[in-house]
Order: sequence, then C-alpha cells, then structure tokens
Amino acid sequence: MSDVPPPREFTTTRWSVVLRAGGASPEQAQAALEQLCRDYWYPLYAYVRRQGHSPEDAADLTQEFFAKLLGIDFTQGLSPERGRFRSFLLTSLNRFIIDEWRKAQRQKRGGQTRTLSLDALTLERGEASYLRETSHQETPEHLYQRTWAETLLARVLSRLSAECNSRGDDRYATVEPFLAAGQEPPSLAHAAAQLGLGIPAFKSLLHRFRQRYRELLFDEVRQTVGDYGDAQDELRGLLAAVRGE
Repeated sequence: MSDVPPPREFTTTRWSVVLRAGGASPEQAQAALEQLCRDYWYPLYAYVRRQGHSPEDAADLTQEFFAKLLGIDFTQGLSPERGRFRSFLLTSLNRFIIDEWRKAQRQKRGGQTRTLSLDALTLERGEASYLRETSHQETPEHLYQRTWAETLLARVLSRLSAECNSRGDDRYATVEPFLAAGQEPPSLAHAAAQLGLGIPAFKSLLHRFRQRYRELLFDEVRQTVGDYGDAQDELRGLLAAVRGE
C-alpha cells in the first residue's frame, strides 16, 4: 500500500443512478437498485423479525417486498432532489407491510417471478445472524440502523481485503484487527513482529491502511445517499449507531 489513490469527486453513485431512473438508462437504474438491495437486505430482515414475525414469514415478507420494489413501478415515489437509500428502504417496507403484506400472503410462495432471489443469502446469514444479535432490547428501528451500519463496515473491510488480494499484498490479515470495529487488536509490537517490521514502520503502514479504509468507508456511504452533505451526515449517524448512541 505504498500509494493511496486520491478521493474521488462526488459524481455518479448507485443511489443517484436510481434517483435518476426516469432518464435515459432505466436498465442501469434497475441494476444499481438490485445491487443495493443485495448488499443491504439483512437489516430489513432483522427489522421484520424484531417486529415479531416468524423466521419463515420474515423471509417471505422481505423477498416479496424486494420483488415489488424491483418491479416495473420501482421508480414511483422517488425524489431526485434528496433522499437516502436507507431511509427510503425502511419507509417503503413499512408501507408494504401495512398495505400489501396480506395480499402478498395470499399468493402461493414462489407463485410469482422474483426479480431478486434472497433464498441463498437468507439461508447463509439471515436467521443465524439474527439469533446472534446481542442486544435483544433494541427497538426494530434501532436494530435496523445498527445492522445497516455494521453491514456497511463489513463491506468496507471486504473491499479493502479484495484490493490487497488483487495485488498480492498479504499484510491485510495482520492489519485488519486494527481496523474492524469491536475487535480488540493485538499489541503493536506483536503485529509488527509478525510482518518483520519495527514499530515505527508498522505504525506508518497502519496509517496508510487506515487512510484507505476511510476513503472506502466514505465511498460506500456515498453509494446510498443523494449528495455530499447527506454522505457526511449519514456517516456520522451510522457510526453513532455502531457505538450504541
């Protein structure tokens, strides 16, 4: 990690593509929204479970919600001027629960074409992750915000790991405990010794990793908001949610 690329300008992001879905590239908007849904489906599942739905009903409800959201009318109600994907998704889900869940339940499961299949993701992570949630007194809304933030932070670490792997940099595993929220890192001396570095050299390396981590973190947040100011506010709010504030 000798060279850290400069921060990119706030231009086109996945959510801004969706907000402009009525323009010349509805297919691009559809693909951007589908990827966002794949990345951030779990907070919705956890939210529905915390509302008292069974694992099976929560999986069905989340699946049917995304099927409707990704349908041909998915652009209805979007405001190009402002909006955050996290807030839009939760508001849309609550409307779906109130207005359409009973109707969706009357359909045989699998009876309609699903634009986005979450079956494999639900089996891999859904209920198992929900049962590991430690703070069972959280409201559904706070659980949603916290798990959204944790999902985002996990994506940042995954992107950083992939960058390192792509260039054959095997130092990520040693540095990662100093980046991940909630982990107790080893001593600097121990980590430096693992890489055959002195402590000053390891601190310099850690600084570069943290700088790139911050860039990726802000970029990940940008993908879910409408403008630069929203990104700053969203990042502060999500980090506060991780800290339990």
